Amino acid sequence: MNISEVSKKTGLTAKSIRLYEEKGLIKPPHRLDNGYRDYQSQHVDDLNLIARCKGVGFSLDECKAMLNLANDPERSSSAVKEKAQQKLKNVEQKLKELTVIKQQLEVWIRECPGDEGSECPIIDDLKGHCCHTK
Repeated sequence: MNISEVSKKTGLTAKSIRLYEEKGLIKPPHRLDNGYRDYQSQHVDDLNLIARCKGVGFSLDECKAMLNLANDPERSSSAVKEKAQQKLKNVEQKLKELTVIKQQLEVWIRECPGDEGSECPIIDDLKGHCCHTK
């Protein structure tokens, strides 16, 4: 099947598909006499896995590791679970960081008068001139 068919089946753009091939995430498809790529069902499966991994925040390197596990008949589900657990830890850490950011923004918004005057506690704090922040 051609790249546009694969794109429809996976929801990925042709550009993304070519990128994943270039980065070595998927095996290069066979080329037809006209030079077009000829993808197989294994490519679609691999690309679906990559798309789903990306959808939950895995990096390309992490996607490649998951793909290697998926295509390894000797894999253990514990190895796959470990990758998912590590990603969950990363997401939990990022959520903590985002909570701190949210709290800081809430303080700034609460303390700033938001009027026509030039006095602004947000700018003062960003410049290190204020101590009202968390």
